[in-house]
Amino acid sequence: MKLCIVTHKIKKGDGQGRVNYEAVQEAIRHGHELTLLASEIAPELEKNSQVNWISIPVKNYPTEFIRNLMFAQKSADWLRKNRSSIDLVKVNGAINMAAADVNAVHFVHSSWLRSPVHISRNRRDLYGFYQWLFTAFNARWEKQAFQRAKVVVAVSEKVAQELVSIGVPRSRIRVIVNGVDLEEFAPRESVGVAQPSHRQKLGLPQNVTLALFAGDIRTRRKNLDTVLHALAKVPDLHLAVVGRVEGSPFPQLAASLGLTERVHFIGYRLDISEIMRSVDLFVFPSRYEACTLVLLEALSSGLPVITATATGGAELVTPECGIVLPDSDDVDALAVALMSLVSDSALMQQMGKAARSVAEQYSWTTMAKTYVDLFEELSKNAEHRSHTNLSPSTRPLTLPFGATKTN
Repeated sequence: MKLCIVTHKIKKGDGQGRVNYEAVQEAIRHGHELTLLASEIAPELEKNSQVNWISIPVKNYPTEFIRNLMFAQKSADWLRKNRSSIDLVKVNGAINMAAADVNAVHFVHSSWLRSPVHISRNRRDLYGFYQWLFTAFNARWEKQAFQRAKVVVAVSEKVAQELVSIGVPRSRIRVIVNGVDLEEFAPRESVGVAQPSHRQKLGLPQNVTLALFAGDIRTRRKNLDTVLHALAKVPDLHLAVVGRVEGSPFPQLAASLGLTERVHFIGYRLDISEIMRSVDLFVFPSRYEACTLVLLEALSSGLPVITATATGGAELVTPECGIVLPDSDDVDALAVALMSLVSDSALMQQMGKAARSVAEQYSWTTMAKTYVDLFEELSKNAEHRSHTNLSPSTRPLTLPFGATKTN
């Protein structure tokens, strides 16, 4: 099969890029030929004889809006000229203006535009207008892209519901949850890491119960403000916060709540797997999330998880491994959930083991195989339709013993 994947990046270290990277590697293992329309790919893919990289450079354009627009136009131009040589095309969202066989959806801009925490509702300035414009145009383009795709892949049940709400038939939607590196994100017990020494290395307090929050803390979307207000009601709990502090209002909020000694802002970090092995639980009641890799990474690290239904991927969190709140903004409910874990270390350990068991069902290998199985299924169906639609003069005649002859 000749497979074409269209996306900005295909490499590790990037959420959507990692998903495509794993799918590409699995397709290579299956012996397929790949054409990658991307701005950046992993070096090892460049060297692979089964891969043809069509570079789409856009980094010199001034804004993400224009970069995305130019990428969509350039990649669509290439596809229109070369589509006849490709068996199947896979894209992400509104990344391309040409029709695709598979469209994998990691974010639904139509839903984000309606969210009460959309940036344009909190920023009544030029930046807020830009964010509204960016989301509104993407919402329009993605609807058109989804209508043209044969199959639309949702990365969570939440995304699937959002797709249905904007008119995508449920019969055309497949849910393929993103994967996780089960070796990188492993419980500290399985890799022989001692908690106290690990915390010391990271500059985190020892001999306390420590929760973790990770995400963009420059806006209210990830909901650190509710977490801080709930923390004020749970006196024996400390919180490590991973995220860029520059421009964030939350260090000041923590200070105003008297939490300076218990909230530890450690900035943007790349060693998130090590940090997860040094904490006791993960809290992430995001106000809007299509799907988040960090939730699955926490489960894989053997951490009890407290999240909310507005967070994509929350359907993975069972009562055995965590708590899912119906309302992201319910401070009292979040405080009760935190207290129920902090006061029962045995329960946290039990939930941590269950969390790891859940995560083991969602390895990168499992996810990638599911994608490639879908590609092969669609390709075979297309071949079958092409075969059965041949005219009488060109349709192969079936002869005895399986031989064929063409008129």
